[in-house]
Amino acid sequence: MENTVKIRISQIRSAMEHQDIDTLLVMVGENRLYASGFTAEDTQFDESSGILLISQDRLLLATDARYDLQSKHEAPDFETVTCKKGLVEALPDLLEAMNVRRLGFESVRMSVHQFNELKQSLDRRDATVELVPVQNLVETFRLVKDQKEIDTLRKALRLAETGFGRVKQMLAPGTTESDVAWLLEKTLREDGAEGLSFPIIAAFGPNSALPHAVPGQRKLQPGEPLLFDWGVRLGGYCIDISRTLVVGPPEEPFQRVFQTVLDAQRKAIDAITPGVSGKQVDAVAREHIEAKGYQGKFGHGLGHGTGLAIHEAPRLSPIKDDVLEPGMVFTVEPGIYLPKWGGVRLENMVALMDDGPVVLNSTKPDDHYIL
Repeated sequence: MENTVKIRISQIRSAMEHQDIDTLLVMVGENRLYASGFTAEDTQFDESSGILLISQDRLLLATDARYDLQSKHEAPDFETVTCKKGLVEALPDLLEAMNVRRLGFESVRMSVHQFNELKQSLDRRDATVELVPVQNLVETFRLVKDQKEIDTLRKALRLAETGFGRVKQMLAPGTTESDVAWLLEKTLREDGAEGLSFPIIAAFGPNSALPHAVPGQRKLQPGEPLLFDWGVRLGGYCIDISRTLVVGPPEEPFQRVFQTVLDAQRKAIDAITPGVSGKQVDAVAREHIEAKGYQGKFGHGLGHGTGLAIHEAPRLSPIKDDVLEPGMVFTVEPGIYLPKWGGVRLENMVALMDDGPVVLNSTKPDDHYIL
């Protein structure tokens, strides 16, 4: 068994013992990849490219004919079963073959329909399988990244930043949000990105007051804020960056808002240390923004973990008490959004090490932001 997979399976099995389950059903795509190395993606919530069954003495990957060869190649430590019917429909036979008694299932992923279907099928067989909902069993181990994972995230950041650096030199009055979003996506994919972490946000002028604006036909105007939020996947891992630019001399209040957000980010990063909570770090940035007169203009959390999923724990938020530990990687992305004018968001990714935070980005938010 490959060393990384061996370590992860050992951790998962230990957690299963603590939760008193003899078998774990893994349906979350990121958890499936983490535990097995199987890279196939679920194209939508009600479709699955495969499930894992992990017991103390067996590792089974059930998939369908589309992924038969891929699963055997990517997950050699797992027995591979190719199901001719749906995966949930095939589960009762698999559970019987593995002599499962207490099955832990990821309640965040199994739908009510799937649960009822499985329960009814087991009842018809008079099976003595108890279905036990579990939460964050695998996700807990994904929280702390090893050096290889951090290196992969750093490499993905380099790719994303380099591509954006070229694209921003092409910005000119009259260019639309959609034009720039497509040019950036094209550049990132040509540079080697496996895909995007999420749809690119390019928002100009008043549209930048919408934190998750959808690129449209608004044209770039000199002096207005130009907000970009983008990320790529590389080696299965997702990164996330936001930058706010301006072409030509910025109009008021751009410089004041930009500096406030930049200072809030710096203060928050300086406050990061092992043992501090994400809520405390969020408060540092939020209190600075409010002290500068922008109360209520920073409506989202300060940051979130990134990894195999673009949004994962820990959360830096006024409503979360996640404790930050060495090995965690997360974004720090304060923003100020002023209706009818626009917004500024600046986002870096930070890895927390034993001796403090390390910014993984190779560029700074204030590098050449006036074009």
